[in-house]
Amino acid sequence: MKTLKVDVAIIGAGTAGMTAWRAATREGARSVLIEDGPYGTTCARVGCMPSKLLIAAAEAAHMAAHAAPFGVHAEGLRINGREVMDRVRGERDRFVGFTLRSIESMPEEDKLRGRASFLSDTVLDVGGHTRVEARSVVIATGTRPNVPAQYQPLADRAIVNDDVFDWADLPESVLVIGAGVIGLEIGQALSRLGVRTRILQRSNRLGGLRDPLVFRGALAAFREELDLCLEAAILDVRRVGEEAEVRYQVPGNAAVTERFDYVLLAAGRLPNLDSLGLEHTGASLDERGMPAYDAETLRIGDTPIFIAGDVNGVLPLLHEAADDGRIAGRNAARFPVVEPGRRRAPLSVVFSDPQLAAVGLRFNELPADAAIGEVDFANQGRSRIMLKNRGKLRVYAERGTGLFLGAEMAGPAMEHIGHLLAWAVQQKLTVDQMLAMPFYHPVVEEGLRTALQHLAGELAGAQKAG
Repeated sequence: MKTLKVDVAIIGAGTAGMTAWRAATREGARSVLIEDGPYGTTCARVGCMPSKLLIAAAEAAHMAAHAAPFGVHAEGLRINGREVMDRVRGERDRFVGFTLRSIESMPEEDKLRGRASFLSDTVLDVGGHTRVEARSVVIATGTRPNVPAQYQPLADRAIVNDDVFDWADLPESVLVIGAGVIGLEIGQALSRLGVRTRILQRSNRLGGLRDPLVFRGALAAFREELDLCLEAAILDVRRVGEEAEVRYQVPGNAAVTERFDYVLLAAGRLPNLDSLGLEHTGASLDERGMPAYDAETLRIGDTPIFIAGDVNGVLPLLHEAADDGRIAGRNAARFPVVEPGRRRAPLSVVFSDPQLAAVGLRFNELPADAAIGEVDFANQGRSRIMLKNRGKLRVYAERGTGLFLGAEMAGPAMEHIGHLLAWAVQQKLTVDQMLAMPFYHPVVEEGLRTALQHLAGELAGAQKAG
């Protein structure tokens, strides 16, 4: 076994790991990036990019199939599953290629292949062939889909989102377990592409929404189109030939048994920590094996180990992983000097239809006396023009100061409105300052202005009452 001495050892070559390597290298630290799987980020390979390719195909099919209200009649619509998946895989591979070129541009001496395991806080065994001695370590090992033992009898009929993007053709039917980001996005896309799809969610939650009024508006919109069941209990599963047979029950109804080509498990992801040997370090681990760490510096306890990206279980988003990598890489390079990193305003988007988004403080995080404004898109001008007039936007502000705190939303173009509102949160704008900005006509953003005007009225009413 050879020995490699470095300043910073980074485990994982995804978005967080590569960003950590760049940050540490900029600080002048001799760094090595350790990876035991295929190069390429989760986003490019099996996450945000291939899922959006599938969604784009689904949107094209949906628009063609539902053009009649505009007076446009698309007769003989045909969806070619092989062509859909050819484009998904081809463009996916193109995006992965960009990531691989970034990896290839790194000096060869800064890359090490093999599974890393801690022997102590600063010593790693990599693949049984290299002993890495470092001054500090960054864990950026990402996550993997959760596959509950209950579904093991289904064998290859139970799949995760990673598997979907390697399909050569679309199946006839899919049962989706989970109505979070992955379940909603892929489930709706498959349904719009002609796959018989049912979505079952164990809890009374949807797409991460916390605001009850936004949730109800989104649920009503989805149920107009999707076979979506909340609070569903999976009673039994078994494989029958090349199909998955599932017995389930929703409240107030008798148990149902159905068969599907596949069961897509979209019920969360697990951090890749279990094989790292963290028990050989000074990290304090909880019952799940998750180390306690400082969310501002990403340092694990009093150790020289830092944790970055999806693996920390906070915000599994690409831009957050990149920020984590920058903070962890910089602190690891400067260790023992450790400083809090700068954070951006929270922003998340679900690319469903209607789109869901949340910025700043969530509904359940608001002060008890927060002011709330809202708009329903049912009668919003541009939304009606596009026949996208579904959902609700709710905006929150601090009483007294009028400081904009955040928003939750379901509706058209929420990916864009979410960005505008995240910028407002980060710039610490007041509601009055936001209303002083330009709003063109006719645009969906006029709905945002309506919500902000309602919010300004609530703030003014509170001042008069005071």
